[in-house]
Amino acid sequence: MEKIINEADSFYKNKKFDSAFYFYNRARTKCNPNEDAKNYVYCMYYMAEIQQDHEDFIGSTKTATEVIPYLNKIKDPNHKWNIYSVLGRNYYYTYDYPNAIYYYSKAFALKVDRINVLEAKNNIATIYLNQGKYNKALQIFLSISKEKIVQQKPIYYSKILDYIGICYFKLKNSKALAFFQKSIQINSEAKHEDGLGKTYYNLAKYYRNNKALSMMYAKLSYKNYTLSGNTNDRLLALKYIIENTVSPAETKEKALLYIKENRHIYAFRQKAKNQFAKMKYDSKREKDENLKLKAHKIKSELQLEKQESKNIISYIIIIFASSLIVFIYYYLTARNNRQKFEATYQSETRISKKLHDELANDIYHTLAFVENRNLSAEENRNHLLKKLDDIYSRTRDVSMENHSILSSQNFIISLKEMISGFNTPQMNLLINGLDEISWDLLDEIKKVSVYRTIQELLVNMKKHSNATLVAVTFKKRDNTIIINYTDNGKGIDSNKMVHKNGLHNIENRILAIKGKVEIHSDFGKGFKVLIKFPA
Repeated sequence: MEKIINEADSFYKNKKFDSAFYFYNRARTKCNPNEDAKNYVYCMYYMAEIQQDHEDFIGSTKTATEVIPYLNKIKDPNHKWNIYSVLGRNYYYTYDYPNAIYYYSKAFALKVDRINVLEAKNNIATIYLNQGKYNKALQIFLSISKEKIVQQKPIYYSKILDYIGICYFKLKNSKALAFFQKSIQINSEAKHEDGLGKTYYNLAKYYRNNKALSMMYAKLSYKNYTLSGNTNDRLLALKYIIENTVSPAETKEKALLYIKENRHIYAFRQKAKNQFAKMKYDSKREKDENLKLKAHKIKSELQLEKQESKNIISYIIIIFASSLIVFIYYYLTARNNRQKFEATYQSETRISKKLHDELANDIYHTLAFVENRNLSAEENRNHLLKKLDDIYSRTRDVSMENHSILSSQNFIISLKEMISGFNTPQMNLLINGLDEISWDLLDEIKKVSVYRTIQELLVNMKKHSNATLVAVTFKKRDNTIIINYTDNGKGIDSNKMVHKNGLHNIENRILAIKGKVEIHSDFGKGFKVLIKFPA
């Protein structure tokens, strides 16, 4: 066991994450969590970390959640801190800030090393920053920056200074520049390209009214993100450059580069995700096969005893019959589990192929647009930026969309993450009442219909409505589920409303579960949909 874990640790340290995941998973399958909780939790934590690093947030959450029942069997609180922190980050990255704060607060309350306590505090402040609570976030970051242990860690200290700079910038306070400059000085001395990329990107926004200076910092941000290997933030810097480039030729060049990098990121994440899914599937299949072999061995031994012990034949017959029943039970259980895992794996592969085909088609059309249109025209330029933003969003969210939504255990998480994927700084999306409905009592076809219907409404909203506020409310009244969708977009003229593919699909899905759909909209007055169906 220790040898396998040491091998996994070595691969993880050298950033060979696929090999590390394989050996952590192998060690995990050899652990009995009731007897060796420490090693079990340790392996599962690093598996969840690797899944998170590859933006498989649902997979990471499932892996981390599996170990919660065994945390109280371990005395060292750092194991709890690790699990709560990875869960907090998963919810943070999917914009579920209440759950993120819940797990970060649990991590903060633990008696662990001072630096870990401060990290949990920093994570909570980061959420406040994203929620626009700038003064609240600023006070926390300032208190962290005064800690001696933080000042002794240059890279961590520079990150806190950068956050303070962002808070002051958002509050329109000129103190921001000094903190950005101090962060750059520390990161330059430490040769920390990723930290430089972040602060240069913030300076590009700080100087947004000075185009030349803003573009200089944006290009420095892109350069340092490239050196650090931070592909996500590199794309953000590149997108900023495209949005602020005046030259049509340079816009075209950067747009083609943006699309190429999106392709690379998509292929890398998809390959990694499929590898992790297959490793879990293979380990489960191996465990089932071992169970079958063990049952066969019991059966063979009993048969041998029967031949050698004629005088106790009656007892052997009873034991053999009992063992045969056990064997059949375990065999059928193992076969059922294997079929379930095969179905899950095939389903994920099918969904992945569908996403790949659709995304590839979008990329092809965007490339054709870049090649054939005059990008100096404002209309063409805006259309290109919208398509690039759409490709970026779908690439980033692909890991969250490839999971089964059928099981009641994953349904709420999957639905929340799908909805939060449409949340942007320009558009606020509110969810209310989702957790108050017992979704596990609904059959699978109804849950799938709800998921796809909400997804269809949000896709239509993003494409057509120009909404800045969307609310989705869930209620249960008597034996009826009621879903209210409202946005403040441009709406549709009710007299000229044509039920195109999106609305037609929604009506068909809800009618199929014996429900009904009411659509209310007027041009310039938003869009409302009321959905009712029996629970």
